[in-house]
Amino acid sequence: MQQFFDFPITPIFSFDSFVPCEGNAAALRFALRIADPSDSECLLYLYGPSGSGKTHLLRSIAGSNIPYLSLREPLSPERLVSTFCAADGLVVDDLQDMPDDSDLRRALWQLFNEYHTSGRTIAMAGTLPPRDLANMDDHLTSRLLWGLVARLDTSDDSSRRMIIKKVADDHQIRVPDEVVDYILATTSREVGALLSFFHQLYRFSMAEKRRITLPLAREVRELALKSACYEAI
Repeated sequence: MQQFFDFPITPIFSFDSFVPCEGNAAALRFALRIADPSDSECLLYLYGPSGSGKTHLLRSIAGSNIPYLSLREPLSPERLVSTFCAADGLVVDDLQDMPDDSDLRRALWQLFNEYHTSGRTIAMAGTLPPRDLANMDDHLTSRLLWGLVARLDTSDDSSRRMIIKKVADDHQIRVPDEVVDYILATTSREVGALLSFFHQLYRFSMAEKRRITLPLAREVRELALKSACYEAI
């Protein structure tokens, strides 16, 4: 049973696997425009709380042709520049984690300006709106407002319910409303945590050849908690 909960879930980042809802509809619409070579718009900034789908959309835009980089990772100006050398686009996540490094700040602004001037794709994201980002070049935060800007927030129960229903439909299974209510009540509001528990429940249901019911959901939740306590020891 321990092995079951340790089995990794590898996320698939694509527009097809993105779950649309009221809280992310504008962001999805803008991201699709940025990814469309026939659309003249080439600048996008997404912001919203952690787990709302920003990274999923950025990675979907990047696909296999454009590098993706998060500022949560240790980063030097040289690595930043080499990562996007001759790339078709500039995709940078977690701008709220920009360190107080003047050289890195200057390198990012210069890359941004180069890509924007040449009309190449720029997609960035952070938890804060552009003007609230710390340690960023003022020119860059101002320019972000020139393009498409969208806020994501999937923390409301209506959006989270839609996400669970959509994922269940994708798996061609029926999840009773009482199970959806239980998941909403016992899971973090981050979409990642929501999907993680759903996939645990789905895999357990398939392994045990049992329908997804409220008792089964409670059993999986208890097993997951025991597994977490075991790892903490």
